[in-house]
Amino acid sequence: MNSPLADNLRRALIEAALPDVAFDGWSRAVLRAAARRCGIDEEEARALFPRGAVDLVAGFSRWADQRMLDRLEAEPPADASTADRIARAIAIRFELVEPWREAVRRALAVLALPHNALLAARLLYETVDAVWYAAGDGATDFSFYTKRASLAAIYAAAVLYWLEDRSEDFADTRDFVARRLAGFVRFGRLRRDLETVVERLPNPLRLLRPLR
Repeated sequence: MNSPLADNLRRALIEAALPDVAFDGWSRAVLRAAARRCGIDEEEARALFPRGAVDLVAGFSRWADQRMLDRLEAEPPADASTADRIARAIAIRFELVEPWREAVRRALAVLALPHNALLAARLLYETVDAVWYAAGDGATDFSFYTKRASLAAIYAAAVLYWLEDRSEDFADTRDFVARRLAGFVRFGRLRRDLETVVERLPNPLRLLRPLR
């Protein structure tokens, strides 16, 4: 069921469910309670999340992605580097789900099940794609995919770090992300320099150009 109305109802149900997830997990019982809070018929709520926990987890991830984008659109950053924009987007997403950290932990437990591996990869891709979009990425070549693959590794590690972070305002997580992004930026510059050198080599040697 896909429509603006259905999407709005899903978001309302996710927000209503979050207070209970820490105790009851991403369960049908939580969905029933959320439906009562929202005044939505239980059958209609189940139709919006027909696979139960996996659909609820996917809805939660997409809810957080959209709220991150809404926040960044309402508070556009001042002139900043791409790495700074990415770091800010990730920090905002963590900030938005910070009250529901146990819900994030339980969501990861659902996604860690072998039969949910494809969904886990899809949701991770959607999040890093949203972050790159918010950072102003306009790539259309193969770097579109390499950037997202690289950021996916950084973001996935950052989520695990954040779940255990007890520093004030998650300062340690911000430092962790900044260090990983600095390494990513250095790698990107090295790759561009290498491509420039290869372009200047005699034509026969261009056969050695790294595959994109």
